[in-house]
Amino acid sequence: MPTDQIPLAMAGSGRKVRLVSVNGGRSMCSHLAALGLIPGVEVEVKRNSPGGPFILGLKGGQLVIGRGMAQKILVS
Repeated sequence: MPTDQIPLAMAGSGRKVRLVSVNGGRSMCSHLAALGLIPGVEVEVKRNSPGGPFILGLKGGQLVIGRGMAQKILVS
């Protein structure tokens, strides 16, 4: 993993990042793509608090994903 790429789970609240890749199975990748989370898309981390879900800002809306899923998404 290049040094400029980190798991989404490590991105701080308020940070804007660009999705690079997803290290998950076909089902997870399809699910994320259906939500609009595809490589190249820019998202804003609205909330990243320990023990809670991830809240992302994407194209004027918000998405909530689990911490395990956020760990498998690489961003830069």
